[in-house]
Amino acid sequence: MELDLARKTLLTGFFETYLHLSAEEEKQLEAAMGKLNKEEARKMLELTTSWERKGMQKGIEKGIEKGKIEGQADILLKQLGKKFGPLPAELEAAVRKMPAEKLEHLAEAIFELEKLEEVKALL
Repeated sequence: MELDLARKTLLTGFFETYLHLSAEEEKQLEAAMGKLNKEEARKMLELTTSWERKGMQKGIEKGIEKGKIEGQADILLKQLGKKFGPLPAELEAAVRKMPAEKLEHLAEAIFELEKLEEVKALL
């Protein structure tokens, strides 16, 4: 019986939601898939649903955004350290927790700041 994409997606979603395999069951499934001919195995692997692909893409985008924010914090901490000398650990931790908008604001303000207390006031 050949299923159309919508039915394949529905079945895959059902099994992924309600049928959680143990480690042993996963090994058995992998062994069974290894016994299939290449065409049948390819069809089974095509069952990756569109929402899985979307979820993976969202995860990648979130990871990229988090990496950008961490990079901004790193650069800002280097600039603050160069301007004010060694930074207290709590100030460094506070900068690392800042959202992107506040990091950007602090990065723009760094040239007007003269004391470390002024930095702390912006956190």
